[in-house]
Amino acid sequence: HGSGSSRHSPRNKAVAEALNKSGFGTLLVDLLTEDEERIDEATRGLRFDIPLLTQRLTGSVDWLDRVPETAGLPVGLFGASTGAAAAIRTAAQRPDRIKAVVSRGGRVDLADDALDRLRSPIMLLAGSADEAIVQISFEAANRLHVVNDVHLIPGATHLFTEPGALEQVTGAAMAWFRDHLGT
Repeated sequence: HGSGSSRHSPRNKAVAEALNKSGFGTLLVDLLTEDEERIDEATRGLRFDIPLLTQRLTGSVDWLDRVPETAGLPVGLFGASTGAAAAIRTAAQRPDRIKAVVSRGGRVDLADDALDRLRSPIMLLAGSADEAIVQISFEAANRLHVVNDVHLIPGATHLFTEPGALEQVTGAAMAWFRDHLGT
């Protein structure tokens, strides 16, 4: 998750639950502490600290390797907003561990040179009515040297609150992960 969101977000929980029900293990991670969340609510600065978010997400991926039940399993990352930039940077740092990435309404432009180093297949999901993210997604896709797909959800805006939009996001993410992570 990214800007102003948490593991308690109904959107994040709905996607995680759907992935889980389809057979994927899921882990929702808050990339900011509770104190940092309070600071960010006032300043809106920490949500754009992509190095910090990346460090936290990479730490979570490394933790999966230390847990016997998840060590060695293929890992896919699903990032929204600024969390998508952290997911791309983590995938670039752990290319042998991260097997697929999905960005939902992602600020992938904030991933900087990690876009050029990414080796994991990536799906860039955007609402067709979110013109800024649509443009950012296509610009990022032009820089990528990996299998990628810019997948537009018709009529959806940035938060995918339109009827059926989140279900389309979830379905596309499940298909991407099935294709690139296996069962």
